[in-house]
Amino acid sequence: MIETITLDNGLRIVYEHIPHVRSVSFGLWLGVGSRYESPALSGAAHCIEHLLFKGTDTQSAQDLAEEMDQLGGNINAFTTKECTCFYGRVLDVNLRRLVDLLGGMFLRSRFDAADLEAERGIIGEEIDMYEDSPEDLVSELLLEAVFAGSSLGQPILGTKESLAGLTREALLEFKSTHYTPGRLVIALSGNFAAGDLDYIRSVFAVMPRGAAMEPEPAVYVPALTLREKTIEQNHLTLLFPGLPLTSEERFAAQLLLNILGGGMSSRLFQTVRERHGLCYSVYTFGASYRDLGVLGIYTALGAESEAKAIPLILDLLRELKDSGVTQAELDRARDQAVSSVLMSLESTSSRMNSLGRNALLRGYIPTPDEVQERYAALTREKVAELAGRLIDFAGMSFSVVGQVADAGRYRELLGS
Repeated sequence: MIETITLDNGLRIVYEHIPHVRSVSFGLWLGVGSRYESPALSGAAHCIEHLLFKGTDTQSAQDLAEEMDQLGGNINAFTTKECTCFYGRVLDVNLRRLVDLLGGMFLRSRFDAADLEAERGIIGEEIDMYEDSPEDLVSELLLEAVFAGSSLGQPILGTKESLAGLTREALLEFKSTHYTPGRLVIALSGNFAAGDLDYIRSVFAVMPRGAAMEPEPAVYVPALTLREKTIEQNHLTLLFPGLPLTSEERFAAQLLLNILGGGMSSRLFQTVRERHGLCYSVYTFGASYRDLGVLGIYTALGAESEAKAIPLILDLLRELKDSGVTQAELDRARDQAVSSVLMSLESTSSRMNSLGRNALLRGYIPTPDEVQERYAALTREKVAELAGRLIDFAGMSFSVVGQVADAGRYRELLGS
């Protein structure tokens, strides 16, 4: 059973007791990411995530690292456009040590100026790593373009220029403003005792209340981006406006993405790769935010194959938009989605992630039975109607990284 405790300061603890396992997963889910930053503070949320691992008022970075290794399991963090998460999975007997570790980092990080200088270099290398990963770069460039002018378009890592301008004082102010209990959800899944919940409450009850600041609404604007890069393949992304996080149609959208490009039986894989041999990798993806979302297609292929692949992908999209899906496709995609849900129940990490993400970003945690019911209720007509609305060629965006042709040639291939 999923239960929630709300502390006097507004912090929520969402938990699920699973007595037959020996592991427990614990996560601090904070409602702040890159879209909460000003252009001058681009990369601040991610930089703070790094700095929390650099030491507290009682432990050095090496102390923290040794404690993490001694605990075993998995301890890490990540930053997205709308949230930051610090998490760990350990044996049940080590839960309080994990709470002390992550709680100390979260509440009493020392923010040493020398550590900030070191992290500028480390994050700079991380930025270079993404520049060297065209599969990531092609989608990131397009997201920056379609959301240009809003904080949702800013890169999560920031830029080397924005990192150079981040000061210790500015980061501390950003943390003070956004690291507030009302924006924090603690998620817990696995084997733990009632006394462990009391212990968690005692650690985080000291956080003072703070006002929640909301980001400006974002607007999607169709875009075309080209990045010349001396690599063997061209990496392509097509993008359409999608659904916000709280949309009731997100289950239908998931099946739609699966049917189009979610696996080896999908239309894109079977047509572009298997039948025509134009690529090795082709798939769909989706991203949802609080006010809007995107649906995308990615592929990588030789520059000479673009003239065949792009019209072929567009034809598949038109066919899906005009004719919908078959019952066999719907059943297969539904079985795949439900299997994924049920198999995730075997992992305390997956269950904790579901608790934290849904409580923080959607404000509601559906049970596995509810999720299965939502998928079971979907019909061909519902999925087809959604496809007809979301596959909107007037809102289509396109990005290429590689041996790019001129923009006019791509506009011709795209029929725009």
